[in-house]
Amino acid sequence: MDTQARERGPSAETPRPPLRTPEQKSPPDKGSKPTQAAEDKPSLRARLREHWILATAGACLLLIALIGGVTWWLDIRHYESTDDAFVAARSFAVASKVGGYVVDVPVTDNQHVNAGDLLARIDERDYRIAVDQATAQVAVAEANIANVEAQLDSQQEQIKQARAQAQQAEAQLKFAEEEAARAQNLVEKGAGTVQRQQQTRSDLDAQQANSTRARTAVTAAELGVKTLEAQRKSSQASREQAQAQLDQAKLNMQYTRVVAAQSGRVVKLTGAVGTYVAPAQSLMMFVPDEVWITANYKETQLTDMRPGQPVEIRIDAYPGRKLTGHVASVQPGSGTAFSLLPAENATGNFVKVVQRVPVKIVVDNWPDDVPVGPGMSVVPWTRVR
Repeated sequence: MDTQARERGPSAETPRPPLRTPEQKSPPDKGSKPTQAAEDKPSLRARLREHWILATAGACLLLIALIGGVTWWLDIRHYESTDDAFVAARSFAVASKVGGYVVDVPVTDNQHVNAGDLLARIDERDYRIAVDQATAQVAVAEANIANVEAQLDSQQEQIKQARAQAQQAEAQLKFAEEEAARAQNLVEKGAGTVQRQQQTRSDLDAQQANSTRARTAVTAAELGVKTLEAQRKSSQASREQAQAQLDQAKLNMQYTRVVAAQSGRVVKLTGAVGTYVAPAQSLMMFVPDEVWITANYKETQLTDMRPGQPVEIRIDAYPGRKLTGHVASVQPGSGTAFSLLPAENATGNFVKVVQRVPVKIVVDNWPDDVPVGPGMSVVPWTRVR
C-alpha cells in the first residue's frame, strides 16, 4: 500500500490547485478593505492639503461658471434672436431724363454726397438753343395778342362812330318825317304843292335807308369786336402753348445737371466723361443714408414681439461693435406671401413649414467711421419679455 502510494506520488493523494491565468485575480481579502480605504483616504486628503490653492481655485471657477450659466439662462430667455437678418435700404438707380454727351462727373465710387450735390452734367448747348426758340415763340404770341388788343381798341372807336352816325341818321329821319307830314298837311289844305309833298316823301325814304344803314354799321362793328375777342383768345392760347414749350425747354436744360435728391453714397458708377447717355439710362446706383435692418424671424418667435421693443445688434463685419435700436414694425404676412411666386398651399401635397416674417428694426446711431450698407449680415437680439 505504502509502496503504491509513493509510486502514485503526491498528486494522487491531494489534488493540484487550478492554474490561474493573468486575467484572473485572486479573490479579495475581506479583511483588507478597511485597511485600503484607510490608506486611500489619508492619501486624497494629503493631496488636497498639498494642492489646496488649485483646489480652491477650481471650486471657485466651478461656482462662478454655475452662477454665470444660471444668470445667462435667466437673461437669455427674455430675448429672441435670428441670424437671418440683413441691412436694408431703398437704393435706386440714378439716371438722366434727357440724352446727350456727359461732360462732367465730379463724384467717384463710394463717395458720400449731400442733397443737391452735382453727380453728373450733360452737354446743354442743344437744350439752350431750344430755350431760345421757345422764348422767341412766346414773344411772337405776345406780339399777336398786343396786335389784337390794338384792333379791339380801334374797333371800339369804330363802334362809337357808328353809333354817332346812327344817332345822326335817326335825327335826320325824324326831321324828314316831320317835313313829310307838314307837306302832306299843306297839300290837303290846298296851301302846298304836290311837288313839295313828293320831295319830302323822297327825303323821308332816303333818311329811312340812311338810318337802317347806320344801325347795320353799329351791328357790324359790334360783331367785329366779337371776332377780335376770339382772335385774342386764340393768341392767348398760342402764348400759353409757347410758354409751356419754354418751360419744358428750361426743364430739359435743368435736367442736364443730375443732382442728388437726398444724402447718401454713390455706388456702382458707370457714367464717364465723353459717353453718350440716352434718357432713363442709368449712370450710377445710389444708397441713401436712411438704412435699417430687416430681420426674418420665425413666426413662432413673434408671440411677444411688439413695435418699440429694444434691440441689441451685432454686425458680422464688425464683431466688436454693439449697436442699439428698436422694433419699428412687423410685416403683416410672411415673406413668401409677397414674393414673386407665392406658395400655393391649396394645391398638391402640403408639408407644414415654419414661415419667416420680416421685422423692421431701426438703429439708433449707425457708426460713422466704418461703411455699413445693404446686404450686410447682422444678428439682432430683441427683448420681448
